[in-house]
Amino acid sequence: MHPLPRLLSYARDYRGSVILATLFSILNKIFDLAPPALIGAAVDIVVQQENSLLGKLGVTDVSEQLWILAGVTLFIWIMESVFEYIHKLYWRNLAQTLQHHLRMDAYTHVQDLELAYFEDQSTGGLMSILNDDINQLERFLDVGANQLIQVATTVLVIGGGFILVAPSVAWMALIPMPIIIYGSVMFQRRLTPRYMAVREQVSSLNSQLANNLSGITTIKSFTAEKREIERIHAESQAYRKANQRAIVLSSAFTPFIRMVIVSGFIGIMVFGGQLVLEGQLEVGVYSVLVFMTQRLLWPLTSLGETFDLYQRAMASTTRILDLLDIQPSITDGQHPLNDVAGNVKFEDVHFAYQSGDEVIRGLSLEIPAGETAAIVGATGAGKSTVIKLLLRLYDVTAGRVVVDGHDVRDLNLHDLRGAIGLVSQDVFLFHGTVRENILYGKPDATDEEMIEAAKIAEAHHFIMNLPNGYDTIVGERGQKLSGGQRQRISIARAVLKNPPILILDEATSSVDNETEAAIQRSMERISVGRTTIIIAHRLSTVRNADRIFVLENGTLQQQGTHDELVNADGIYANLWRVQTGLRHGTKFSVR
Repeated sequence: MHPLPRLLSYARDYRGSVILATLFSILNKIFDLAPPALIGAAVDIVVQQENSLLGKLGVTDVSEQLWILAGVTLFIWIMESVFEYIHKLYWRNLAQTLQHHLRMDAYTHVQDLELAYFEDQSTGGLMSILNDDINQLERFLDVGANQLIQVATTVLVIGGGFILVAPSVAWMALIPMPIIIYGSVMFQRRLTPRYMAVREQVSSLNSQLANNLSGITTIKSFTAEKREIERIHAESQAYRKANQRAIVLSSAFTPFIRMVIVSGFIGIMVFGGQLVLEGQLEVGVYSVLVFMTQRLLWPLTSLGETFDLYQRAMASTTRILDLLDIQPSITDGQHPLNDVAGNVKFEDVHFAYQSGDEVIRGLSLEIPAGETAAIVGATGAGKSTVIKLLLRLYDVTAGRVVVDGHDVRDLNLHDLRGAIGLVSQDVFLFHGTVRENILYGKPDATDEEMIEAAKIAEAHHFIMNLPNGYDTIVGERGQKLSGGQRQRISIARAVLKNPPILILDEATSSVDNETEAAIQRSMERISVGRTTIIIAHRLSTVRNADRIFVLENGTLQQQGTHDELVNADGIYANLWRVQTGLRHGTKFSVR
């Protein structure tokens, strides 16, 4: 389907504004076309005097005719200026409003898509659609739409006037029209794939730029600046060449139109002049015809730039609407989740990512409400996948994930995720202050609540030592803070949210021993009175859990307390011996 009908369908709520903007553009052009007619009337008055058109209407005094013509001229110029102001106001406001709503709809839609979608997309590519493509559409609505309407108005008004005033020569001015229209359509068809290629290439370039800026530390540490400059050079060169292919064709459009236009202009000038000499056409009418032919045909030379804007906008519109057409595979459940106790069950769960073998195989486990459970295992055992299934970032392939007796697929997503607090090993802090990042867990919290959460996370002391305390800027992704500081702010954020279910995913994986001890103390405090799930590689962090589940290759191999598992000859005991250096067969117990 062509993108224009799709865009019109999307913009149906703005139909009233579009109609008014179009009307004002038409009125502006009608008044803009009047001056050549006024010139013809002035010539008619000077040459014909009392026999002019105004004289035939009863105004015989030539001076009075000129004053009347001056008054009409002033009125026309005022109205042209008024409608030019109004149509620009409407089109530009419409462009801004539509781009704002389109960007917000696209961003909202992207946020509703499942996590698997983002794993297949680049951040730069999505940014290109949400920003650059929507700006392309804005540019067309700001300028191009009005130009197309005014060109169409010019053709209809002047073409109709020619047929009424001088049908014997009007056809000469109108002959170029079908050639120009046909040529425009042909150019449009050839330009469409070239501009689509341009949009795809700018997406690729933005993707690489975003990737490099995110990985600037890695680039510098590997002294790969020259290599990355070459990579960006290749992407930018490809973008330049894609644009060149489009420019070669679009630049030929205006010269083509000029050659067609000149034939009509010459025809009117020569054959119309002969009719005046033969007395078959009035001098005033002839002057109007010459002026109006120029006004009729010359604006068509701007169609090249207008179609260029149009093609860029339609290529961008296709990408935007294609994004909006993507249907999320994870849909919101209808059952509310209130008064969450925090009982969690996995019932014969199987799961596989889109391309790959099963990573969870027949997993069944239960975490009673209020208990602290740990999920441990070697890298790739499926620990983090279990958490993603609980948060319903993915849906199970088979089986059920149950919270308080409800299948998570039946629950309202906002309620489900609102009941769960996540402290991830990959801590993400937003660019802003420490205060803003902690309050992300509960935006309406008081300063007292925020500080108490920071104290529980053992973050208050180091925060107060920062240059501006809680108002210190943390930098993008919290890069101004150490890993342990970021982790404790993340814990404070989760504590402030006060969720019934708390997940700590490798919360101590990248911190030193002192920070690990502080985080463990925080974990012991915040786990009281809530269901806590600890994903850990370091077994020292889960010794006090009420129950420990041991995964291997996506299956549950063992479960029990730390003492039970250490004293059993199995995977957990082997992992414990590797991490502590205990000899095989040594029994261990925690008091």
